[in-house]
Amino acid sequence: MSTKSTLKKVAIYTLGAFSGIALSLSVQSFAAEKDKKDNEALPVQTIRTMAEVYGQIKANYYQDKPDAELFEGAMKGMVSDLDPHSEYMDKKGYAEMKESTSGEFGGLGMEIGQEDGFVKVVAPIEDTPAERAGVKSGDFIVKIDNTSTRGLTVSEAVKKMRGKPGTKITLTLSRKNADKPIVVNLTRAIIKVKSVRHYLLEKDYGYIRVSQFQERTVAALNEAAQALVKENKGPLKGIILDLRDDPGGLLNGAVGVSAAFLQPDVTVVSTKGRNKKEGMVLKATAEDYITTSGKDPLAGLPAELKTIPMTVLINAGSASASEIVAGALQDHKRAVVVGTQSFGKGSVQTLIPLSGGSAVKLTTALYYTPNDRSIQAQGIVPDVEVKDKDRAFESREADLVGHIGNPLGGQDVNSSNETPVNAETKADKDKSKKDKGEDISSRRIPNPAKDDQLRKALDLVKNPTEWQKSLGLAAKKPAPKKDADKDSKK
Repeated sequence: MSTKSTLKKVAIYTLGAFSGIALSLSVQSFAAEKDKKDNEALPVQTIRTMAEVYGQIKANYYQDKPDAELFEGAMKGMVSDLDPHSEYMDKKGYAEMKESTSGEFGGLGMEIGQEDGFVKVVAPIEDTPAERAGVKSGDFIVKIDNTSTRGLTVSEAVKKMRGKPGTKITLTLSRKNADKPIVVNLTRAIIKVKSVRHYLLEKDYGYIRVSQFQERTVAALNEAAQALVKENKGPLKGIILDLRDDPGGLLNGAVGVSAAFLQPDVTVVSTKGRNKKEGMVLKATAEDYITTSGKDPLAGLPAELKTIPMTVLINAGSASASEIVAGALQDHKRAVVVGTQSFGKGSVQTLIPLSGGSAVKLTTALYYTPNDRSIQAQGIVPDVEVKDKDRAFESREADLVGHIGNPLGGQDVNSSNETPVNAETKADKDKSKKDKGEDISSRRIPNPAKDDQLRKALDLVKNPTEWQKSLGLAAKKPAPKKDADKDSKK
């Protein structure tokens, strides 16, 4: 089966940092693909032990648990122990997931995951209740209303936080640089994210912000680019693509956004499954980013977007789809990547419907950049590192218990690899208090005078010679090596 037809059969691949799911609209046949290892005999003794555990529960547990409940618990444990993103969903959970991905829902607006048994925020989404309440990337959600989140799966936490729009919810947060828990009161709302924003920073230099990859993101990016050219009253000379705190979204959106800036037909991303078996190869071609019939959403795109100096802003909140875009533009030396190392979520999850209405979400492959680099547990390294002093602590894929390591070797990059920024001065604290008092919409307007990363990105596109020198600098940096003692244990 060709990669093109595969993409059509799998209608939507989503890449949220923790909730990335591949939705298959047709029930696929998953007849066992046998390799040599699959021919090993079943572990009879392990099956006997499992039967003994079941027998002891039925005979001695203080409550009489239904068989269906016991086996469902066993299936959940078996799948969730694989890695942080695999999950078994019962009939109700699967139905709720389909509803949330196909329509509007009342929620808070943030991408979450799990670490050390608690729910953790990857990134709040712009213009949602979570962002307006001050929820930050890296916050632990320790309580939802009065219920502890310890031991909750991501799906269970999402279920508790979603609800009828207009209803109230209280979250108790733990923040690493806060001396006491932070309690925030939120009101659920219909989450409608405007995924693309644009500004003309100054004459000839444009800024496009992608906060999430959705169905209309590619078309919206084209509209933003055309609006910038119109406002500029002529072609642009430089462009900045801001993917900071973009937790991901649809794979076809990532391919389309990459295609807007790359030459036609070059590779954007590929996948490899078990034993590094080749999977999809998606390119900068309309066939690989259009999922429904209709015209090319990039039709009429300003031609200069494929040639003018370009920078991409990333940070530890940039995950999955945003990492695919940054990696593709970096590998093709189309853009200088500026900021801090990205999240490192480079795995593919496929949602497989099961009999009886349940489903299993399994990690089935890893994503690779055009130069065959794996994003997994390492992320994208910026060509020009500029740290954000307001983000002293970061959270990454490699912080998750049971995460998949990078298949190409090298040290996984987690929060312990970070060099802390200097302690906050009194002036910084005063500035932070002032910023909190500002209107939230004004804080979203890009301002190079207040944003060190944006200022550096703008300086680079305004200086083509320096921009050219910075292209591909990350590729020249030595790969992080694993500690010898860690290697000896494997």
